[in-house]
Amino acid sequence: MSDTHPLSSDELDAIERRCRLASPGPWQSFVEGREHLGGDNFIRIGGLDDSEPDMHVSRAPEQGLAPASSHDLDFIAHARQDIARLLAEVRRLHSSQTR
Repeated sequence: MSDTHPLSSDELDAIERRCRLASPGPWQSFVEGREHLGGDNFIRIGGLDDSEPDMHVSRAPEQGLAPASSHDLDFIAHARQDIARLLAEVRRLHSSQTR
């Protein structure tokens, strides 16, 4: 489904509020065999200081819990940083159109 109407200020504010209330960044996906050897795939929250617990993401097919794919982990982890950058760019573009 594609929604092509321009984002309103209220919608941008709601997206920004969700971003601000999420656990602090950076978020980084760690996939077994790619970033580490042995153990579960996870998303590290907040960097190396371990002030936030890691995030483990699972799917629930009929046969029980299954780990999220590495692509889903990458998307979720990058969204923490990407959304803030995209919001800033959209607001910049909106402000340049009103000049």
